[in-house]
Amino acid sequence: MIVVSPEPDVLMSEPQILLDNLTFAECPRYRDGSWYFSDQHAGRVLRLDAAGELHEIAVVAEGCSGLGWLPDGTLLIISMRDRRVLALRDGKLQHHADLSSIATGHCNDMVVDEQGRAYVGNFGFDMDAGAEAQPGALALVLPDGTVKRVADDLMFANGMVITPDGGTLVIAESWARRLTAFRIAADGSLSERRIWAELPFAPDGICLDEDSAIWVANPLKEGGFHRVLEGGEVTETISTEPFRGIACMLGGPERRTLFMVEAKTFTRHKTTPGNARIRSVEVQNPGAGFPL
Repeated sequence: MIVVSPEPDVLMSEPQILLDNLTFAECPRYRDGSWYFSDQHAGRVLRLDAAGELHEIAVVAEGCSGLGWLPDGTLLIISMRDRRVLALRDGKLQHHADLSSIATGHCNDMVVDEQGRAYVGNFGFDMDAGAEAQPGALALVLPDGTVKRVADDLMFANGMVITPDGGTLVIAESWARRLTAFRIAADGSLSERRIWAELPFAPDGICLDEDSAIWVANPLKEGGFHRVLEGGEVTETISTEPFRGIACMLGGPERRTLFMVEAKTFTRHKTTPGNARIRSVEVQNPGAGFPL
């Protein structure tokens, strides 16, 4: 059972709206003083700089989701409906990896580790067509584009984090209402699967702080962002009404800024500009691990 601590005291400011005319934002990241995110249903990857200026850096015709960087600074982007990973080099998108042999639904979130290895989830079924939910597999994409299957039976793999030591991967399984952890081997393979936390809602995007707590987006009608300890205890909740929590990231100069992506609906054919917004709030516990 989830219990809220009586004195959480982790927020250092009130949430502030940064952007409010988006279609459906997802997968926020922070790098070199800028926030990056996908406006998923609009098929755009955007960068919000330190001056508050918004820049379109890529257009992905098949919808975009997870973001991450190779060690040389190349940005990797999930192309959802054609189940590929793209690489942005010199302002141009290039093919990096084909996930169609593993993904049984639209590709979704991604986390890239220190070595440039990318773990990529997928829906597991055709959610847009109203298909019955089915488990899906997790793909590992090596820096050279080689693709391997590293886990099965994930119920809608969503947000992912890797601990600072590179030894543990935690995945949000949305339809199973849980966070699931794996041990990462030296070759990137996964083992020792275990439940990290059972939740009373379907988790979406997640990020990790230095005290090993995970901020979890809640996309259900009551919405919100919850700071969860291993085992399921909640130490803080940030309301998003009338929006829903979609994804989050700890970034900024000290990784104490929680970047919160919110939306009124996540159904693709119902999303229009103004459906999504992004807020930020300062917290006490800085971010840790990956994604950066």
